[in-house]
Amino acid sequence: MSTLDTVSFLRTRDADPRDQPTEDFIAAIRSRFPTEADVDDLLTRKMQRRAGPRYRHVGIEEMVAWTGSMLRDLIEDDVDILEPRWLTGGASKVQMAFTLEVGKPGTPARRERLVVRMDPTEGSNATSRRREAELLRAFEDTLPVPKVYWVDHACRWFPEPAIIYSFLNGVAKPSHNASGRIVGLGTDFGPALREKLAPQFLEHLARIHTADVDTMRFTTMDRPETGTVECARLQLNRARRVWEEDRPEAFPLMDVAANWMQRNLPELDRVSVVHGDFRSGNFLFDEPSGRVTAWLDWERGQLGDRHRDLAWMTQLEKGHFSEDGKVYYVCGLIPLDEFYRRYEDVSGLSVDPDKLAFYRVLNCFQIITTTMATAYRVAKLGKSHQDVLLARLKGIAPLVAGELLELLKERI
Repeated sequence: MSTLDTVSFLRTRDADPRDQPTEDFIAAIRSRFPTEADVDDLLTRKMQRRAGPRYRHVGIEEMVAWTGSMLRDLIEDDVDILEPRWLTGGASKVQMAFTLEVGKPGTPARRERLVVRMDPTEGSNATSRRREAELLRAFEDTLPVPKVYWVDHACRWFPEPAIIYSFLNGVAKPSHNASGRIVGLGTDFGPALREKLAPQFLEHLARIHTADVDTMRFTTMDRPETGTVECARLQLNRARRVWEEDRPEAFPLMDVAANWMQRNLPELDRVSVVHGDFRSGNFLFDEPSGRVTAWLDWERGQLGDRHRDLAWMTQLEKGHFSEDGKVYYVCGLIPLDEFYRRYEDVSGLSVDPDKLAFYRVLNCFQIITTTMATAYRVAKLGKSHQDVLLARLKGIAPLVAGELLELLKERI
């Protein structure tokens, strides 16, 4: 065997099957961890495309061209894309703000500020633009959310799925401090803004969880049955599937957590809309007035158990302690010892400690999966424009692993 043949053989022998998954590898994981139909499509597409090209830098001229092509096909009047600029923030999407000018020759043009969000080649979360659009449309009359105009799910105009919705003014964090730089985690709003934002935060969360899902039309989300553990099982399967698809190595703590969750799946008492990432960093507000102007990032939404949201927003990395270390503020807004009582008062819904414990474990499992596994894999393979940020997010994993360990010690 020649030297080159030997090198090729060794590379093949040592190759990570998760970098170039075979159809058999993908099928085996799908069989082990059944999920919602839409989720299964997303994760299968992700794995089938993983061995493909790396992320290619997108110039703003290209983004303008793709956007213009889509809108000229869909709008009968003359279309012009003005004032394009990149939007920073977040760890997953390629985002551009622009002004859309529409008009007929000889008539005054109409202008509107819009945002286009496009997936990278592979993101830190495999999510659906169609699902995001359905959720935004469901709450456009009851919550401050962007108005959805167009979705390119099938990549007819864009190289990856994209959504176009209205631009809403506001900031994600106060200008007086530098906290919350990494995707809004640990934002310190300060006493004055906390007093204004906290009631809105609770009220908006209650509107989501108490919304009548029977009056809403969703095609991308499976509705779980109450009185069964179907909801928890599907969410656990999704998390375990992504871990197995993306993990760099074995991590026994994750096996212990998965086994405990499998034995302790909670029953669903009410089907709620679950935002999936309800926290600081994902809402905009007008700083002078303290009024919330937009709720964003609905891409992890689902029909399921409200305790998933409640557990998510109360995890340590989402908030911060007071300067004296005595008070922990949920998402930088509400003291933890007040949070659940105030939520029950506003929503009229109960908080079950056992269900909360399950979803705390599941959320830790998911965060470790996102930071230690998926972010690592995406950055390693050069699949995203956010490779530096994704690599940095891996530093969150040890903190959350410590939290997961303590949670399991309390239950096992």
